[in-house]
Amino acid sequence: MLVLKFGGTSVGSAERFEGVLKLLSSLQNSNQQAVIVLSAMSGMTNALIAGANLAVNRDLKGALQTLATIRDTHEQCVENLFVKSQQSMNLLKDIDASLQELEILFKGISYLGELTKRSLDAVSGMGELLSSKILAAYAESRGLKVQWVDARDFMITDENFGKANPLWAKLIPKAKEKLSPILNSGKLVITQGFIGATEYGASTTLGRGGSDFSASVIGVALDASEIQIWTDVDGMMTADPRVVKDAFVISEVSFQEASELAYFGAKVLHPLTIAPAVDKNIPVRILNTLRPEAKGTIIKASVNASGLICAIASKKGISAFFISSPRMLMAHGFLTRVFEVFDKHQTSIDLISTSEVSVSVTTDRTDTLEKISADLAEHGEVRVLSNVAIITVVGRQFREKSGIAGQVFDALRNINIIMISGGASDINLSFVVSEEQADLAIRQLHDAFFDTKN
Repeated sequence: MLVLKFGGTSVGSAERFEGVLKLLSSLQNSNQQAVIVLSAMSGMTNALIAGANLAVNRDLKGALQTLATIRDTHEQCVENLFVKSQQSMNLLKDIDASLQELEILFKGISYLGELTKRSLDAVSGMGELLSSKILAAYAESRGLKVQWVDARDFMITDENFGKANPLWAKLIPKAKEKLSPILNSGKLVITQGFIGATEYGASTTLGRGGSDFSASVIGVALDASEIQIWTDVDGMMTADPRVVKDAFVISEVSFQEASELAYFGAKVLHPLTIAPAVDKNIPVRILNTLRPEAKGTIIKASVNASGLICAIASKKGISAFFISSPRMLMAHGFLTRVFEVFDKHQTSIDLISTSEVSVSVTTDRTDTLEKISADLAEHGEVRVLSNVAIITVVGRQFREKSGIAGQVFDALRNINIIMISGGASDINLSFVVSEEQADLAIRQLHDAFFDTKN
């Protein structure tokens, strides 16, 4: 049994829906059981959130104009896909009913002047419901055996609105109860990513990019043989192709490597996707909807690879804190106090580097910088550098190989390195540079470690 997740660009237009349908036809012709997990049409989640923000600021007219644009996008897609029929008319009525519900939500938000996380979840998850209904109806019109299922009927989560967590003990039996009979009947299941519901039926979302996570959760719940993430690139690459023109697709990476790359800037995959798949040892394959013949990248527990370096990733928009104090010397508990400051302001740390009397950390949050700086000043001298970038070299068994760090820094001899963090992971060497030098650093590292001239 397969789980296939299609991202927003894969269903961004009528033409893209047709491409997805070809893949579904191939699955059904081969009698392959599959659950299809859809994102919202490209740009729709942002539009929904923008509409909600207009509503809470008492610009109801602007919110309803946003709603009209959302309506036009989906109705135009239906008109391009379907010959006018009773089925297409029923689909348009279904879309209209969903958008009327959204209009009521916008009006309620505007009248109250309040946008809670729970209300925002109800709004922002609407795009997946609309796109999946279009695909299901279109597939049926073309003779495929499919069944649309509301993910909120089985994706049971806690009440952490905005970034809900699966309640596995309740979710797994519910998913099997809802989905297994449909799959066993020979139908493809079409459902939504990103959304779920509490035990009491309140809509939740799994956080931005959560459709990847949804696919992984469903794969674990149903013991899938493989989870496929269909997107608009050929797979995970040795570097961002927008930065390095000679970057190429990596045929296979380990779970650990993929997690590091996803966290430190590789946008192909949502970082949380990997965790459930790792637990069940389910391979994750990244494929391109626009080039379905491409082999893509497979992510699995262990790989057979000869190269020392797997890929290079970057994460911009970072701020670095440098805290120094003589009180650190021969003292215990100093790091605890530093970390407590970040915990107080619910700000995660990416990298850390320490010496006898100083500690350096990075974070990607900008809204808490001033408060954190003020609290850290109680423990020592604080300096903050913003607009820096983390460069991460992800490789294999760094501790067992000599000379890798030397090669890395030799390739960067003309780059000012602000901070270095290494050794915590056997596959990761990270450092901080200015944003202005980040792209140059990536290109020089790629030239040093990957022979792309032959």
